[in-house]
Amino acid sequence: MTSEEPIEQLPRGIALAWGVAATPQRGPKREMSVEKIVDAAIEIADYEGLGAVSMSAVAKRLGYTPMSLYRYVSAKDDLLLLMQEEATGLPPESEEENTAWRVRLKELYEAQTTIYRRKPWLLAMPIMGSPITPNSSAWLDAGLEALSTTSLTQDERIAASLLVTGAARWHGSILAGYQQQGRASGLNADEVSERESQLYDAVITDDGYPFLRRAIDAGVFTSEFDPFVFGLDRGLDGLTEYIERVGRERERVHVDDSGSAQAEGWSGEEEEPDDAATDTPQGIGDEDPDVVADKKYREAQKAVKQAQKVLAEARKRERQVLREAKERVAKRR
Repeated sequence: MTSEEPIEQLPRGIALAWGVAATPQRGPKREMSVEKIVDAAIEIADYEGLGAVSMSAVAKRLGYTPMSLYRYVSAKDDLLLLMQEEATGLPPESEEENTAWRVRLKELYEAQTTIYRRKPWLLAMPIMGSPITPNSSAWLDAGLEALSTTSLTQDERIAASLLVTGAARWHGSILAGYQQQGRASGLNADEVSERESQLYDAVITDDGYPFLRRAIDAGVFTSEFDPFVFGLDRGLDGLTEYIERVGRERERVHVDDSGSAQAEGWSGEEEEPDDAATDTPQGIGDEDPDVVADKKYREAQKAVKQAQKVLAEARKRERQVLREAKERVAKRR
């Protein structure tokens, strides 16, 4: 689909998520809605897992026939997409104004990990490309907003955001696995770790696996040390060092959001030129077209930065309004 094609060309599931899909002209009682179908499907997933979700199971839960549901949600893949959208929700607002990018990314990481812990069935969702839905887009936008004041290009900001998302998903996968094992065995988290350590201790020998044996003897499987936070922190350490390095490099050659060099020698900030640098031949001064053009270019850059800041605030307000609207709708149900 090209950007010139009408919004009606959106796939049905995505159109439903954005609230631009056509409402069915005929159907069962007025009590039926896409929202109620999605809520029923999520309830099934919460109690029985994603594998138990089917159009017939959802219809039975609501007291309708499967064909009645297809008037609202035309395919199971669309239903899964809407379930993911609803369960993911919107990203949390930053706890403080002007939060440092690293602090903000860790907030998003912790929030995503919490969602996976509460809704482990999300991890069983088939990945079929980027979920182009409002809430999923808001999470990505929040990561990009956190990095908007850094020297990274747009490509690099996306990559850094995916680093955090991937770390949260991996941590969530492990937590979900331990939760499932705990439910099956009746053990709590500490008891599961202790049992795991005992199993390793029974089969790992110093002759066959000397380095793993040393780790076991050091108590790594029952330690309170968090390897996932450690891994994320080291990744962010590397990102911090990279941002500082490329920031210095791009002060010499400015790189715009598309990754193209724009003006050699541009530092990204207004600087007072020293006297020696401003000495110009008699009669030229500020009238020199090159000087005027350079000044206008820097003024334009300042205007762009200010506009980006205003846009970021507007988007933040937009997310807040959407969150409040969803809360009002939920209270009315």
